[in-house]
Amino acid sequence: MNTLLITGATGFVGGAVVEYFLRQQLTTRNKLLLLVRADDNTTGLARIIDNLKKFELSDEQLSSLSEKSILTGDLAEPESFIHDPRLDNVTHVINCAAIASFGNNPAMWRVNVEGSLVFAKRMAQVKGLQRFVHVGTAMASMPDKDSVFYEGMPDNEQNEDLVQYTASKRAIENLVREECPSLPFVVARPSIIVGHTQYGCQPSSSIFWVFMMAIKLKKFTCTLDDQVDVIPVDYCAMVLAKLCLATELSHNFYHISSGEEMCTPFHEIDTSVAEANNAPRIISEYEQISYQEFTGIRKQFKDVLGPCNDKIILRAIKLYGGFAQLNVKFDNSRLLNMGIPKPAAFKSYIDKCVSSTRGQSISELMRVDFK
Repeated sequence: MNTLLITGATGFVGGAVVEYFLRQQLTTRNKLLLLVRADDNTTGLARIIDNLKKFELSDEQLSSLSEKSILTGDLAEPESFIHDPRLDNVTHVINCAAIASFGNNPAMWRVNVEGSLVFAKRMAQVKGLQRFVHVGTAMASMPDKDSVFYEGMPDNEQNEDLVQYTASKRAIENLVREECPSLPFVVARPSIIVGHTQYGCQPSSSIFWVFMMAIKLKKFTCTLDDQVDVIPVDYCAMVLAKLCLATELSHNFYHISSGEEMCTPFHEIDTSVAEANNAPRIISEYEQISYQEFTGIRKQFKDVLGPCNDKIILRAIKLYGGFAQLNVKFDNSRLLNMGIPKPAAFKSYIDKCVSSTRGQSISELMRVDFK
């Protein structure tokens, strides 16, 4: 039996990975070991279960997890867990843990780079380790505007990172390749992960609020014809599991993305949200404006968005508006060549995202991305 170590299982992507293993009954062949920040295994298991309930797993499905499934520790302090002897029995790793905030979290580099490198070095010493799948982000490539970024292309190091998060994810990939040459290291870079095809934003409202904010304001930094490369979290989880457990892989780097043909134009998001809300589209009133123009109307934010901090809204517009303006697509041919299907189109499950966030303010929804 495999022993599969999953980090970040109390988060959005890591929780979806655990959901996939439990729902597909893969735990009969793969014993799960879940790294959790907690004082003890009882508390750690409770945190995992609390997160998995957002994915509506049954009590029977959840019962396959126990306190023996828990490895307490924190990537911010890797010494808290790297000496646990159970690590020597691990055969596969899916490393989802990271501080994914687009805010200025002071612990980001310590967790995403320094602690993650110590963890990778420890796992490189495990003789029976068959694969270490590391979850990065497609935006770490720093793509050029209006481009298709292909999997064999080098990162555009002459371009600037819009946020520190992408810089940290690129840095750890490079460090692991340099300092852990024996590690069976596979990088999976998802594009923009929004919602779940069955449960919408119930597991997490991450990034979906950006579209709702733009629709409410009837303004943003991109055109309605610009496109965004969005995938649902359950698709991302399924791909991570398949990359981890595949007997052989042809590459050590993969995009998990919509691909060139499946990206979603912003006008389709507007249409789908309008249909879900039984409301008119904003297409005739929409304006593309610059960040500087947004600063001039900041006093209007509360009237349109409800109670909010205009400074944080402006910061969000600057960050996410920068990504939206890129109009970039990420090639996914390597997954397709493996026989993995294309992801569900964003518009096919937007209604679930809308219904699962109804009644919540933009300020409430955006907290997950500015923690």
